[in-house]
Amino acid sequence: MIDFRSDTVTKPTEAMLAAMITAKVGDDVFGEDETVNALEEKTAALFGMEAGLFCPSGTMTNQIAIKCFTQPLDEVITDQTAHVYRYEGGGIMFNSGASVRLLNGNRGIITDEMIEEEINPIGNVHHPHTSLVVLENTVNRGGGSCYFLKDIEPIYHLCKLKNLKLHLDGARIFNALAYTKDEAKLYGNYFDGISVCLSKGLGAPVGSVLLGSKQTIQYAKRIRKVLGGGMRQAGFLAAAGIYALDYHIDRLQTDHLHAKQLESCLLKLPFVKRVLPVQTNIVIFEIDDSRDAEKLVNQLKEKGILSGTFGKQTIRFVTHLDISKQQIEQTIEILSLID
Repeated sequence: MIDFRSDTVTKPTEAMLAAMITAKVGDDVFGEDETVNALEEKTAALFGMEAGLFCPSGTMTNQIAIKCFTQPLDEVITDQTAHVYRYEGGGIMFNSGASVRLLNGNRGIITDEMIEEEINPIGNVHHPHTSLVVLENTVNRGGGSCYFLKDIEPIYHLCKLKNLKLHLDGARIFNALAYTKDEAKLYGNYFDGISVCLSKGLGAPVGSVLLGSKQTIQYAKRIRKVLGGGMRQAGFLAAAGIYALDYHIDRLQTDHLHAKQLESCLLKLPFVKRVLPVQTNIVIFEIDDSRDAEKLVNQLKEKGILSGTFGKQTIRFVTHLDISKQQIEQTIEILSLID
């Protein structure tokens, strides 16, 4: 099967497995796993942040960050498509007791002007206290759309002016960087927290790293423990993350090329109504009203292609390191033959 359902479906390469098997480990809850420590330090340095915390998932790193940066009765501003709102099980309310102010960005990309309009006045007891802004890069439901640092800078300045924290859900941050050519280390100048996922575009089997100040990460460790995220000999997993950072970043351009090839094919098909402009490794397309996305996904499955629906007429493909050039060519051929 050619699996486009997500870039989370990748399997470790033989070289990554070798790195995992030979990892030096200890009890990470005691801070004694040297491979975990190395991953945290490496990721923090990469983004110009003081410290890092290795967690099982991006959902956990996001939820820990939100808990670090809010109090109950606070409000979080984010886009209505945001992963922290749509796909983290209502965790903002459950874990942090905070409400959410949703914006309608351009393919998930929000601006400082949009944010400023929705900041609640200080001291008005009728409104929750606005304390945090969350950005997502790349935006999943935006079809892998990206923020450039020039887009983030005015949001940072607004947050500083209004005394708000700024967190980045960097689920596919390396895909964004591969597209924008911005320098990763500059991100540390703008964000109070950054969640860096290792198990999507980079192909590690498990894990995300939360980045922040030493003080933030010290508190985050306590929240991770409460959420059950304290792992023991986690260095076997951290070694995969280190390998991914060393060897899988540069190859992301291949995934982007494959996504563009799928886009070109889809734009020519008579049953495709619209394709969101492809920037990175996510391809979202809408089919005409006479067709049903679920039925088309099942039809593709019968032909050896796995994909996912994003609505009654919308389908998503995600390219990744387990998708080869030959599989892209095969997929294009199959799509071209659909009646």
